[in-house]
Amino acid sequence: MYRYDEFDAAFVRDRVAQFSAQVQRRLAGALTEDEFKPLRLQNGVYLQLHAYMLRIAIPYGTLSARQLRQLALIGERFDRSYGHFTTRQNLQFNWIQLKDVPEILALLADVEMHAIQTSGNCIRNVTADQFAGVAADEIEDPRPVAELIRQWSTAHPEFSFLPRKFKIAVTGAAEDRAAVSVHDIGLRIVRHPETGETGYAVLVGGGLGRTPMVGKWVRDFLPKPHLLAYLEALMRVYNAEGRRDNKYKARVKILVHEIGIEAFRDRVEAEFAQLDPLRIQADAAEVGRIERYFAPPAYAELQDNPPALRRARAANPEFDRWVAQNGFPHKVPGYQAVTLSLKGIGEAPGDITSAGMRLVAELADRHSFGEIRVTHAQNLVLPNVRQDELFDLWHALAAGGLATANAGLITDIIACPGLDYCALATARSIPIAQALATRFAAPDRQQEIGPLAIKISGCINACGHHHVGHIGILGLEKRGEESYQITLGGDAGNASAIGEILGPGLGADEVPDAIERLLAVYLDHRQPGELFVDSVRRLGIQPFKAAFNAELRHDAA
Repeated sequence: MYRYDEFDAAFVRDRVAQFSAQVQRRLAGALTEDEFKPLRLQNGVYLQLHAYMLRIAIPYGTLSARQLRQLALIGERFDRSYGHFTTRQNLQFNWIQLKDVPEILALLADVEMHAIQTSGNCIRNVTADQFAGVAADEIEDPRPVAELIRQWSTAHPEFSFLPRKFKIAVTGAAEDRAAVSVHDIGLRIVRHPETGETGYAVLVGGGLGRTPMVGKWVRDFLPKPHLLAYLEALMRVYNAEGRRDNKYKARVKILVHEIGIEAFRDRVEAEFAQLDPLRIQADAAEVGRIERYFAPPAYAELQDNPPALRRARAANPEFDRWVAQNGFPHKVPGYQAVTLSLKGIGEAPGDITSAGMRLVAELADRHSFGEIRVTHAQNLVLPNVRQDELFDLWHALAAGGLATANAGLITDIIACPGLDYCALATARSIPIAQALATRFAAPDRQQEIGPLAIKISGCINACGHHHVGHIGILGLEKRGEESYQITLGGDAGNASAIGEILGPGLGADEVPDAIERLLAVYLDHRQPGELFVDSVRRLGIQPFKAAFNAELRHDAA
């Protein structure tokens, strides 16, 4: 894991002192809310429906056990003893008081954490594959380049006041688990087809919100030493030409759409040609320093699928189901990555108590070299667990209520906080997720349905990624009531796609029955081994639309 150097530590401490003074000026009345708002947003502080919210950066989703314990402490001392993990691999505390923010930021700095650029019109937290460094399908670990981008983009003098927020994701694997195609910039580590050299394929113009779009390829292969210069050229074009007259049309996806990808590419290439990549790129010593922080831990020489694991799985059906569903193949023999579901039946997706954080931290120290990952699906991962320790780990997780075996299944629902917390929301998300999880809670039913991604947003901003859910649910306000619009066929992976609207909006109580009707079409017509989203692609939307619209009571949303 990356460790702050002297510059990092001084920079974060200086930022804490600066913002602490700004908070004191606001509390004293020397700053109005309008004057304070851009300052607090640059430091991750939102004003929500009921309280201030603090969004804490977790770069590329990597946490240490020490950091997680500090988050647990902050949750207990300043919030309501829990936190909420987001689709940006960040953590939010939803019930803080403004007067406490300086102390919270100081506690974060003690463990090399901060809330800088988790909001505002800047480059946000850089995200990555939660299985980075351990996945067998990986060309190269994306975390070193994600860290390089984090350092380059933090307080960048040109890009701190962009037309709109800007999000970057990077993956080094064949299977896209970082949703790179629905980011402003998506980077895929690839090999040159002729030389075998590793570099980057670059997508631009993806994003969700009120105008969802899948990113377009702007470079098939970019040599590694040119990355920061190319990003700088791209950002300059966007900063100069992105719209500032209408925040709903200010994202880079709108610029790409309006002028076309060819014209956008030409502008970027022209800007890039004027830059000196080697001057902008970090020197080799700095790149090497960063890479060394992500060296593999001291793995033992072990055999895959040891006898003790086979016996435990044979004797314990629940443990066997958990290993099969929440385990992920590790590239080192004898190890496994494990997803810790934050989607217990009836719970708010992505929430974890301070006690739960401490338990995960303890188990990470005991079983995973002290390392935890946050997924964009709002779960946690222990990336380096010995297979012969999986049974002990499962027992400890089960005792703490964190052993739900539903990773990737219908109850592993992504949901934003919605109208229960967010000032922008138009409908609740959490109760819909809870109702669906309860309806489909039976483990055998979940296995029968198989992998299926339900994603729920409480407003058009799409923080719950509903556009790319196999089944997406968007909560809207209609004539003073909550109305839920259902989309079908979205995908955030390699076959990225935006879902299609099925029909009229539904009342909250109608949503579970409507999902049942969609599943019935799938179960009746799927081919052997066919996943839900593959059935949708093969059958088309019409049979699902016909089933969805049966027995509806509501008008179009």
